[in-house]
Amino acid sequence: MKILFLGTHGQYNIGDELLLETFLSQLGREHHYAVNSYDPEFTQKAARTHFDVESFHTTKDMPRFLNHLLTCDLLVFGGGSIIKELYASVGRNPYSTLAMILAIVTFTRLVARKQVVMSNIGVGPIKTKTGEFLARLILKQVNFLAVRDEKSLQTCLNLGISPSNVRRVPDAVFANPPQAFVPEAVTIHPVGVLHLALNLNYDIENRAAWEGFLASLAEGLRMFHHDHPIVIHALPMQSRFKANDDFSVLQSFHERIPEIEMQLHNPQTAQEAASIMAGCDLIVAERLHTLVIASIIGRPFFGLVYDVKVRELVEYLDMSDYSININAPFTSETLRGGLSSLLENRTLVRGHLVERSTALRQELSVYFAELRAKFLGR
Repeated sequence: MKILFLGTHGQYNIGDELLLETFLSQLGREHHYAVNSYDPEFTQKAARTHFDVESFHTTKDMPRFLNHLLTCDLLVFGGGSIIKELYASVGRNPYSTLAMILAIVTFTRLVARKQVVMSNIGVGPIKTKTGEFLARLILKQVNFLAVRDEKSLQTCLNLGISPSNVRRVPDAVFANPPQAFVPEAVTIHPVGVLHLALNLNYDIENRAAWEGFLASLAEGLRMFHHDHPIVIHALPMQSRFKANDDFSVLQSFHERIPEIEMQLHNPQTAQEAASIMAGCDLIVAERLHTLVIASIIGRPFFGLVYDVKVRELVEYLDMSDYSININAPFTSETLRGGLSSLLENRTLVRGHLVERSTALRQELSVYFAELRAKFLGR
């Protein structure tokens, strides 16, 4: 089959590229894929080793895009928070993504006459009547809808989507076994020092809370370092494409805590990021897929909850005790206590995450088998 697969690709975001790799693996290597990207050459080079992929520019190649819509057998939106109003920190019209997806879905259904699948997606935040109207128009046209968290499910139901037309499934990346990231488990036994991987993401829900968050984070890490000497491994999941990318934010953050050694990494793949995490004792992170990978490879994490999707994931994994909402003020002592508790219970947490992620992988195995049988004839 020819499958048009749409997502957020070519922005050098490790999580987005990992989602693409995961979905193509689950849908099957025998198909021909047309994939959108902000850097088609980058995406095609990365994917073509394992898949038959033709990539086109997301915004600059409209004729090819329309041709793919007309000639594909199936349109698939895979993963990501795609049905949402944009945060003010993004700097774009809050409805721009909704309007774009509405145009694509409507054209596909009414002109191209093709089926539309939205799989393992996030729905929300949607806070205005205009956003609700646009989201409802989109979702009511979709042939198959699966969302990745409870909040997304409830949002769909509140928008009037029938319970029989939407289901909740785990984030697609949980379909990967640990061996997809690291060939074997890596155990670190540091002498007198802890290795802590840190990931930050500028695009938080409450932009006004950013500076206060950084100040409390720095002081909390300083206090934790006093109790348990640490080396921080800065772990950017997006190192270019936009202003205030993870790499530059982490680089700047180090200036707040010069007394703590920080090794600034620049991983380009999920496997490189996982290798760094596997060599650390604790993971402290905002990014959703940093936390997902940490769960799969069994590394204890402390979640910096910056938006609804991370909050939902943390709750889904029963890790709320090891997280903090960074959109609201918190004390450095609270962070210090949370990290100390995680360190004390890290063996139990590691086992819990491995058990939980294994169960989610099994659930996704059944789900993707059903999806293939329904739309791909196998």
